[in-house]
Amino acid sequence: MQIERWLFAAAVVLTALTVDPGRAGAEMSRSEARRQATLLGALGKALFFDPSLSGSGSLACSSCHDPARGFGPANDRAVQLGGGDMHQLGTRAVPSLKYLQVVPSFTEHFHDSEDEADESIDNGPTGGLTWDGRVDRGADQARIPLLSDFEMGNRDEAEVARRVIAAGHGKAIAAIAGSRAIANPATVYKTALKALEVFQQDHETFYPYSSKYDAVLAGKAELTAEEARGLELFNAENKGNCASCHISRRGNDGTPPQFTDYGLIALGVPRNPDIPANRNPAYFDLGLCGPLRTDFLKREDYCGLFRTPTLRNVALRQTFFHNGAMHSLRDAVRFYVERETRPERWYPRKADGSIDKYDDLPDGPKANVNMEPPFDLKAGDTPALTAAEIDDVVAFLGTLTDGYQPAK
Repeated sequence: MQIERWLFAAAVVLTALTVDPGRAGAEMSRSEARRQATLLGALGKALFFDPSLSGSGSLACSSCHDPARGFGPANDRAVQLGGGDMHQLGTRAVPSLKYLQVVPSFTEHFHDSEDEADESIDNGPTGGLTWDGRVDRGADQARIPLLSDFEMGNRDEAEVARRVIAAGHGKAIAAIAGSRAIANPATVYKTALKALEVFQQDHETFYPYSSKYDAVLAGKAELTAEEARGLELFNAENKGNCASCHISRRGNDGTPPQFTDYGLIALGVPRNPDIPANRNPAYFDLGLCGPLRTDFLKREDYCGLFRTPTLRNVALRQTFFHNGAMHSLRDAVRFYVERETRPERWYPRKADGSIDKYDDLPDGPKANVNMEPPFDLKAGDTPALTAAEIDDVVAFLGTLTDGYQPAK
């Protein structure tokens, strides 16, 4: 079933691909769709690991999206180095590329509930593949780093196409899009983007569901006592309440849990001084309302909202949240339960000595910060999780790492 879903996704992206005019309009057989999907996937994999597609010649997609780290960053930098000289720093932490295959297209009003017949619940802005949800397709997501000044540093689409051909991928392009394709920069570029999209639909690589928790759900493994306590705390509304956004149950159709509701939410994460752009006190990365996303620039009620990532493979990460403000999983969990109860541990003080809560937001958008449990407490209250309970939650999160091998 997983393979069939991948083939279907590949066939869908092929319908939008500019091919040799001699092939246009012809109905593609199942065997031809399979062959084309295989070719696209192979090309996409080659491109993904090829640093020669960047202006510096040193930065591949895999440089920031390391397979050994769940296709997230390989280091603990808040933002990565890139650009033509490999000295340009970005503005956001690198997200994982795993488990994006069922992320819904961005919508301002996502209706869903446990009762599939009840669509009365509006969950608000939801979906999209980036931190701010501004693209819905893998090909569109791939375009962003290829043309970014502080990532792969190509001037335009034609330069990307030139690098693709110069790197020796012309034969693969011709096999997919026709013999005349390599002479057409627009077709080369479009084919490359589609190939990257298809590669990222490979279920064995990007959504294998091979964690210990998946084995537990399949009856092939058991959680340790610590992990089991962590799961209970993760789900409990009066404790971690993590599952309110990072859904831990199977879907109504029996699909594995995705550990995200795909919603966009404001968490009030502390400002990160390691991001060069933040040296300007007037600069704010406000997610859904800009500056990288531009269609909601005037929607103050959307400012500070970022998409909830999956927690699968989260234990492999060394940076957390959209701005990489945390560098340990334990600190990330601790922030959730101490943001309101012990804000002095997370935020700086103003000149008058008061705590500058939610300091990475202007005053107006601070009203958007989520206040649901465990954020419903106040300064001086006992945090929802003790130190030992935080350790239990972290232990459970470790069971979401792919590649688990059950004992025989």
